[in-house]
Amino acid sequence: MNRQFSKICILFSYLIQFNSFSQKVVLSEFIYENAPFPACHASTIAETKSGLVTSWFGGTYERHKDVGIWVSKMIDGKWSSPVEVANGIQNEKLRYPCWNPVLYQVPNGELILFYKVGPSPQEWWGMLKRSFDEGKTWSEAEKLPDGILGPIKNKPVLLSDGTLLCPTSIEYSDKDWRVYFEITKDFGRTWQKTEPINDGKEFSAIQPSVLFHKDGRLQILCRSKNGFVLEAFSSDNGKIWTPLNPISLPNPNSGTDAVTLKDGRQVLVYNHVTKESLEWGGKRSPLNVAISDDGIIWKEIAVLENEPKAEFSYPAVIQTENGDIHITYTWKRKRIRHVLIKI
Repeated sequence: MNRQFSKICILFSYLIQFNSFSQKVVLSEFIYENAPFPACHASTIAETKSGLVTSWFGGTYERHKDVGIWVSKMIDGKWSSPVEVANGIQNEKLRYPCWNPVLYQVPNGELILFYKVGPSPQEWWGMLKRSFDEGKTWSEAEKLPDGILGPIKNKPVLLSDGTLLCPTSIEYSDKDWRVYFEITKDFGRTWQKTEPINDGKEFSAIQPSVLFHKDGRLQILCRSKNGFVLEAFSSDNGKIWTPLNPISLPNPNSGTDAVTLKDGRQVLVYNHVTKESLEWGGKRSPLNVAISDDGIIWKEIAVLENEPKAEFSYPAVIQTENGDIHITYTWKRKRIRHVLIKI
């Protein structure tokens, strides 16, 4: 009798938790239903004065030379049909794939689209385009200086002194991943960069997100090959960082993204996949949202996807001016899903 009662209590607690999660997800929709490409990945999202803009790379499959950068705008509550705005064509005989777009809205200025072009992450280079009409039209492509890649997956952040801090990383090999930062004070016209903050040996990390703390510190959260999301802190606006260390949340070598909310809390979107659960969920399912008051202790607030063995990955997350949280992510490599959360 006691055992049966215990099972009922556990089931009831799960139902309450699920209901709480589902209440936070206000909207879940695909950016598009049909597109002239079969595969997509690595979405990004930004808010402009006229509404949301998303971008991702799409083509036959990742690494195929026909992969380009696609954009969609939210117009009157609906997403516009995807439009290819960048490709890797070098000349009539040579074309490379595009990778990892990152949107950034300059305050009272242009919308910047950072992306990469090249045969692989070991050989790609940084590019950008600018839109002065909130994503309707785009400038000619600008190649970034040699050695500058731009933000590698997740959005840059604007520091109080006007510096745009771009979280980036380099994949020297499959076993040597390092995090560093690129800095621009004129929104991508001139650049500086830091040295890597890790040696790629004890901790192998890429694709950091930057968070702000009320005490002035910055925090990064990174994808890793170490089984956990990795973090580091800076007290001098990103010049010097503490060593990378694991947080309490798992990471199956899959992209994450995070954002600091207006009230100072931190939100992280990630795949809560442990070594023990790999057999059930594969490497990139489920896809979860967690929140923290201090960037240390995390509480789950939503499960966006949990289909076993499927891929739900590479999230991007922002908070808009009205306080809503918007997330985009790869859905089975076939489409991009957009989710609206209120907390």
